Amino acid sequence: MKKSPVAFVAALGIVLGVVATTAISAVATNNTQPAPPRADGRSGAIVVAWNQELLHIVQTPGDQPASIHPTRSFAIVHAAIYDAVVSITKDDPPYLFSVQAPRQSRIDAAAAQAAHDSLTALYPKLQPELDGLLASQLAAIPNGKPKKEGIQVGTDVAARLVADRANDGSAVMPPPFVAGTQPGDYRPTPPNFPAPAFTGWSNVTPFVLDSASQFRPAPPPDVTSAAYAAALNEVKSLGQNTSTTRTADQTVAAKFWAPPIWNTWNEVADRAAIAHHSNLATSARLFAVLNLTFADSVIAFYDAKYRYLVWRPVTAIRLGDTIGNPAITGDPSWTPLAVTAPDPSYPGAHSTISAAGASVLSAFFDGDGRIDVTSDALPGAVRSFASYGAIATEAGLSRIYAGQHTPLDDAAGQLLGAQVAQFVLQSSRSENFAPNAATASAAGGY
Repeated sequence: MKKSPVAFVAALGIVLGVVATTAISAVATNNTQPAPPRADGRSGAIVVAWNQELLHIVQTPGDQPASIHPTRSFAIVHAAIYDAVVSITKDDPPYLFSVQAPRQSRIDAAAAQAAHDSLTALYPKLQPELDGLLASQLAAIPNGKPKKEGIQVGTDVAARLVADRANDGSAVMPPPFVAGTQPGDYRPTPPNFPAPAFTGWSNVTPFVLDSASQFRPAPPPDVTSAAYAAALNEVKSLGQNTSTTRTADQTVAAKFWAPPIWNTWNEVADRAAIAHHSNLATSARLFAVLNLTFADSVIAFYDAKYRYLVWRPVTAIRLGDTIGNPAITGDPSWTPLAVTAPDPSYPGAHSTISAAGASVLSAFFDGDGRIDVTSDALPGAVRSFASYGAIATEAGLSRIYAGQHTPLDDAAGQLLGAQVAQFVLQSSRSENFAPNAATASAAGGY
């Protein structure tokens, strides 16, 4: 017997430990700048600085290749930083590569070089900018053998990580998408009817998961079912551009969470690492686990999206009279608050990534207290939460308010993201962090 969307979401709250407390204020904040590196080279500021550099890159028009999902870059860069650091500290198992490194090697030099080299390989046209950031960081590290050894470790690890992902399927262009015509079948959406995005991304080799389908959600209810009608009617009411049932705060939330969700969660992580004064080893581990989780969550949700090919709410509502469901009444003029993203509806991307981010950050910063989140879409606005789970809840619901997703999409995405995150977190504490880590870790040194 299938659970209703409401029951599904309620059950998921137990999984995430959600505390649904939120407030909004119009306060300008600028507290994401890392403190200067500590003299001993153990500050996490270097990791945050490179994360912010990558955020700048993916947010700059033309810098990020349209056919490559940005989460791949975040995963590669932070895996390189992490493996460079633990090659020296030996405090944690590597993600993929552990190179020979003298214990006295500077981990800050290793982290900076690994970040620079991996980013330069991913974005070669930006090398002058990346060279400048690296030079400024290395200039703050005393010259000597430990610095040279750290640089060599970073160079070695980055080269191996980039080479390992060279043939991961991300460069393969999928065949043209052919839309279905039956009720429930996904098809391009108004107003511009763009071609579907990342149709073949599920074929990209996962970073940690065994396969893209490892946690594939159960099939959604049929479009003729009562459960589907209830879910569609909810977004029909709340997500319309002229909705009278959506509150003013829900409208703000819909706009607040509109930007690419993996960027927002990386910004949340930046702020958390700075607030907790996380050292370099902890920061490297945090951002590696977080972004490996995001990368695999994207591969996983695209696997499900193109497996089930569920049409978007705007299509379903406009064609509602053709579905054959007496509980659904069509509205050919219905328009969502936000322009619909160019991919199938089930599961929701925001929900998947948010549940994944909440799970990882909760594991690192349990009981964090008040958490402030800012948005690139609404400068100056700050939304405050009592837990990372509460952030994930609102981010998922915001897509219903925006007319993008049904509660079914949200519930399936929240569960998928939590499952992927728990798997990556558990794997990160074992000797088999990555599927082929056992062989890669024995690759030798410089």
